[in-house]
Amino acid sequence: MTHKIAILGASGYTGAELIRLLAGHPAYEIVALGAYSKAGQRLAEVFPHLRHLNLPELVSFDQIDFDKIDLCFCALPHKTSQEVIRDLPKHLKIVDLSADFRLRDPDAYTQWYGNAHGAVEMQGEAVYGLTEFYRDEIAKARLVAGTGCNAATGQFALRPLIEAGVIDLDEIIMDLKCGVSGAGRSLKENLLHAELSEGYNAYAVGGTHRHLGEFDQEFSKLAGRDVKVQFTPHLMPVNRGILATVYVKGDAQEIHATFADAYADEPFLQVLPFGETPSTHHVRGSNFCHIGVTGDRIAGRAIVVAVLDNLTKGSSGQALQNANLMLGEEETSGLMGVPVFP
Repeated sequence: MTHKIAILGASGYTGAELIRLLAGHPAYEIVALGAYSKAGQRLAEVFPHLRHLNLPELVSFDQIDFDKIDLCFCALPHKTSQEVIRDLPKHLKIVDLSADFRLRDPDAYTQWYGNAHGAVEMQGEAVYGLTEFYRDEIAKARLVAGTGCNAATGQFALRPLIEAGVIDLDEIIMDLKCGVSGAGRSLKENLLHAELSEGYNAYAVGGTHRHLGEFDQEFSKLAGRDVKVQFTPHLMPVNRGILATVYVKGDAQEIHATFADAYADEPFLQVLPFGETPSTHHVRGSNFCHIGVTGDRIAGRAIVVAVLDNLTKGSSGQALQNANLMLGEEETSGLMGVPVFP
């Protein structure tokens, strides 16, 4: 069976990544590509690296016949996404890559994103799209909310430890570096080559990053009590990749064994031998997440390092993983491509 697929926001980085992944999927056909300012253009004009694909041209959303589509990926900015999704047909399965349906509490959404939620009536049906931990709910869902790329990395590095109770929940420090594509394709002065290259900087310092809303929600739900991590993201002058270094109090060997047990059957989560740590080079362009654990010179402390590609496992690859479950396909279908190296 071939499933008909639409992508809204196809002219952005996550839209292009979705097209790259879907092009090699045996069960999906892209029948509509929606865009705003680039509507009316051929895909080859917007993304020359995709010119070999036989795909429809970019159109405005009102030109798409959603009655003939099985699943729609929404790769739109937050606030815009909820306004578009609210008006889509009720039969349509949707994977939203924005932040609009990640936070279950509408007040938390207002706190972190600065505006009231415009589709509160849909929030109750949205399933949080961290596939490895919400697999059964995602398979039955109509609307899935993809996680933030930073939030996904941090959760892969911490969820099993919080659930198993092997770390001090009041002593978690996360230092995270992210490639520039995580900021999207829109022109921004601080992302100009002359201002970004040859250095890197911390941002959203002091607990203001929006993905903290996801950490608070998910970690506190797991622990059955408030859990607040100390988190500082950094912008790196690289195109792709996230590396999270997480400092925790607990026995390093027990922490490593907890990961090995929790992720033993997960095809995309690779736990390295004890003492080894990964590089973003090892997952580039793939749907894999690599996790390493080492001890520290201070007894009773451990360091967890997790890496993933922010555009793939952190966004579009995760979205496809969720879509596979929603449409009854093999979860790994179209996603087992080997990382690109060097």
